[in-house]
Order: sequence, then structure tokens, then C-alpha cells
Amino acid sequence: MFNYIFRDNLASDCFHGCFVVTCTLCAFISLVWLREQILHGGGPEWLEQDHQGAPNQQRNFLDGAVVNNLVGFGPRAPPPAAVNQNEVNNQQAPAGQAAPPVDEGIPGGVGAGGVGDDGDVVEGEEVEEEGGDGVNNGNNAAQDDNNWNPIEWDRAAEELTWERLLGLDGSLVFLEHVFWVVSLNTLFILVFAFCPFHIGNFTMSGLKIEAFITSTHFEGLVTTMIGYIVIAFSLIILYTICAIARLKKFRRVLGLCYVVVKVMLLVVIEIGVFPLICGWWLDICSLSMFDATLKDRKNSFHLAPGTSMFIHWLVGMVYVFYFASFILLLREVLRPGVLWFLRNLNDPEFNPIQEMIHLPVYRHARRFMASVIIFGSTVLLMLWLPVRVIRKIFTGFLPYHVQLSSDAPVSELSLELLLLQVVLPALLEQGHTRKWLKGMIRGWTVAVAWLLNLRSYLLGDVPLHDGDDIVEGDAPVHNNPPPVPPPAPGAGLGAAHQALLQGGGPTGFQAYKRPSFYHLRIILLMVFMCITLFAMSLTSLVLPVFVGRKVMSLWMGEAKIHELYTAACGLYICWLKLRIGTVLFNWIPQGTLAILNKIKEWVLLVSFYIY
Repeated sequence: MFNYIFRDNLASDCFHGCFVVTCTLCAFISLVWLREQILHGGGPEWLEQDHQGAPNQQRNFLDGAVVNNLVGFGPRAPPPAAVNQNEVNNQQAPAGQAAPPVDEGIPGGVGAGGVGDDGDVVEGEEVEEEGGDGVNNGNNAAQDDNNWNPIEWDRAAEELTWERLLGLDGSLVFLEHVFWVVSLNTLFILVFAFCPFHIGNFTMSGLKIEAFITSTHFEGLVTTMIGYIVIAFSLIILYTICAIARLKKFRRVLGLCYVVVKVMLLVVIEIGVFPLICGWWLDICSLSMFDATLKDRKNSFHLAPGTSMFIHWLVGMVYVFYFASFILLLREVLRPGVLWFLRNLNDPEFNPIQEMIHLPVYRHARRFMASVIIFGSTVLLMLWLPVRVIRKIFTGFLPYHVQLSSDAPVSELSLELLLLQVVLPALLEQGHTRKWLKGMIRGWTVAVAWLLNLRSYLLGDVPLHDGDDIVEGDAPVHNNPPPVPPPAPGAGLGAAHQALLQGGGPTGFQAYKRPSFYHLRIILLMVFMCITLFAMSLTSLVLPVFVGRKVMSLWMGEAKIHELYTAACGLYICWLKLRIGTVLFNWIPQGTLAILNKIKEWVLLVSFYIY
């Protein structure tokens, strides 16, 4: 047994232990950060109503409950910012007087059995005083019961240092820290892994879908996610029961637990599931480009499921990143308000975590479906359709050669990562390349706007007159929003994060003049945009590879070369030609003498470095 534990499985046990500790630390940091977001950005509307409502106010127990957060019933006013009750009490106290202590229902508080201001131990159940003190205590208890907030707890490690944590200060406090680390890891495994996994396992057994889940090769992860979904619905049911029974403290705790589970599931969908869907869709639409079939991809997935899923997730993340970069470039050219259906990352009020907290689930589902439709349609238009046209018109050009010999020093994965992480970022980070792209977009926009009489709609640089059909927006445009003051000292992580998120960039909606036959012009605009995207994609798939093949064949002959080499070579050659063309275009107006002087300076500089 000793040899089995310490000889055969030592490395794997160390790896799994480090992984569990890392997950525990990340989960703890995420929970603390989410708590700060709820405190400084405000919780969901239904949760704040339950916390701030009057104790004797009669209302429907389903008004503003978690059900509203699911289906969107009830009012949709912006949620009020969460207020720290201790700060309110300190502000209401007269000058020179300390604020009365408030029972927060936490360890160390006056009502929970802790240490008072004078250092004496205060018990959880105090003996009522004579006269009006009993009435006052009853009123204070009722008020404290209404103001009770399970996330209002003081930080217990304000003065904690690394020396004290590791025991380098000569004390034995680190033994207590070791105990807490082991206890928290055990609690983490039990609460966040063991219970959701078994709840999901029982659910799968009841639905009789074990065989389907097992075929995914990720039965543990899928089962755990199913368990979390069941936990979320269970929290909704328990919250409703507590609302009927008017158990405010339990209802508050269940509401916060539901918010935590909801944000966790939405983060998994946004960061994990959506890029994975994009990666697989890109692979499916490009099968004919590499002369592959779905059976080949299925065999690859069964042979190495983890590697296959990671590669597709990585490709999907790169695709989402470049799509978002292109949208940001479009916002610099187009009129503010044209891309109203896409989230503006430059909006100072944009905070994805706050949206996950406040918006109901059905709105997140609607956004997810809209994103899948937009990204999927773009892949069909710019990848699947051009590949079909290339195979019909340029016979023999496809498929791309991506097979390597067994003794090749690099693999296909490393070459793909080289192209995605080195070649493309090197091109896009060039200031001239970004300037060219922006100039091309503006030139196309001006041409289409002149053709369709949509310049006011697309660019917004046309003066508006009284007799025009003007469309006004609900918010003015702020090209330079006012600077956000820094957070107050001691405001916490959430306030600092809120101040950090306040960025710049044009936001809002700019008024424009609506021409006649507006809807027909918009349809024609969409048609021109699709044709342009298709033509640009067709050119980018053919031209760099064709040029790279011709250049590489000059010294490689008829040997088969990986298409990533030819594409990178052709891409750099095309970029070099464009760069030389722009330089000559800027120099020709200066005259022949200036060009000769510049060439002479370059020759002297090169000669100096050579010799």
C-alpha cells in the first residue's frame, strides 16, 4: 500500500492536488469578486426589493422573485445600487457620536455572540432590560432582521501578511492556516464537485440518458453541469416556498445562491460553450477545403477527445476575438447607433458580470441564439460558400496540402498556432495595416452611401434640416465621456473594478435623416455587404496561397509543402507589395530629386551596417 501510494501515483497525485488547490483558490477569489460586484453594482431587482421592502408591506410573494429573473415578468426599472448598512448608520449618526452597532448576523457581531466595543464577550441571547429597553430591543431586533444581509461580512484577513501566513514571524498561526486550507479544499470538493456530480448522476438515471452522456467522453463534466442546472431550479422552488412562508433570511440566502449558480453557468456558456460551437462550425464548413469528412473528425475526436475539444475551442476563441476586433474597427468609422444590435465594448457602462447578475435568463438565451445565428451565418458566407465556388471555378486549386511526413520537426498544430498567434497578429498590429483596413472600410462605406443615399444613416456627417425625416435617439452621443473619479480609499475591490471598467470611445445614438424607401435601401445595403464579404473572403483564400505556391516552387520544385508555409509567405509578399505601393504613392508628388535622395540615404545606411 505504501509503495502504491508513494511510488506509482506520486506524480499524478501531486498534479491532482495542485489542480484542486488551484480550483479552490479560483473559486474563492471568484466568489469574493462576485460579492463585491453585488455590493457596489447592485444585485438583481427582485433580490433588492426583498431586501429593502418594508416588514409590514403586503405584496404578492411572486412579485420580483427569481421567477421574474427567469421569464422577465414584473417591472424592469434599473436596479438600485446596493448600500452598505454600516455606512448609512455612520452617516445618520450625529457628529462626534459613534454609530450604533448593527447586528449583521455574522460571527463577531453583537447579535451572534462576539466581542463588543468594550472587549467583553456578548452572548447571542441577551437578557432584556426593564422598562422601555425591552421594547427598544424588540424594535432593534425587527430592524436588524430586515437589514440582515448574508454578504455583509468584514474581511477577516486585512492585516494578514506572507510572513504570518507561512509562519516566518515565529508564531504557530500557520498551523491554523494549514487546517483551514485543508478544510476549505474538502468543503470545496464536497459542495462544488461531489454534490453537483451526484445530483446530475441521479438526474441522468431518472431520465435514462447515461449512454448518451457517456458517448461524449466528458461524462464527468457534463454530469456536473446537469447537476448545477438542477440545483438552480431547486433554488427557485425553495425560494418560492420561503416567499410563501415569509422566511426573509432564508429567502435572501437562497436568492444569493441562485445568483452565484446563474453567473457561473452563464460564464461557462459564454467562455466555454460558445467558442466551442464556433470552432466546430468552422471545422465543419471547411471540411472540403482539406478534403476531409465528418467521419475523419469523428475518429479524431474518439482517439483524443481532450485535444480535439481544446483545438476547436482555441480556434473558436481566435475567431471570436478577430470578429470583435473588426466590430470595434467598424464602430470607429460608422455613425454611433448603426450597430445597435451588437454590444459595444467601448461603452463605459458595459459590464458583462453586471448584465449576468441583473438580466433575466430568457434575455441571455435570446442573446446567445442571436450570437450563434450571426457568427454561424458569417462562417457560411465567408468560408463555406467561397470554398464551394473555388472548387467549381478553380479546379485543382483545392484541397490545401496540410499533411506532414512522420519525421517532420513540427506538427500541424504548432503551425496553426504559429499562423494564428504570430503571423496574423504581426500583420494586424502594424499601424499601416490597420490604417489600410480602416481606409478601405471608410471608402466602401462612402461609395455605398453615395449609391444608396444613406450617408446620413451610415456616417452621420450630413447636416440635418427642419423639413427632413429625422430619427432621434434616446441617448446623446458622448465622444469623450467625462473622466470617472477614482474609488474612495477602502471602497473595496468592486469599486476599483467599476472604476477600471469606465473606458472611452463614442457611445450613444446619433440622429440621422431617413430617406425615402428606407427599408428597401437597407435591404440593398445588406446585399452589397454580403457580396463584398464574399469577394474579400474569396480573394484572401486564393491570392496568398497562389502567390506563396509560386514563390516556394522556385527553390522547392514540385515537392509538397504545407499550405501554412505558402499562405504565410504569400501573405507577407502581398503586404510588402502594398507597403511599397503606398510609399511610392506618397513620394511621387515630392518629385524625383526627393526620391533619389531618400534612396541614397537608405543605400548609405545599409552599407554602414554591412561593413
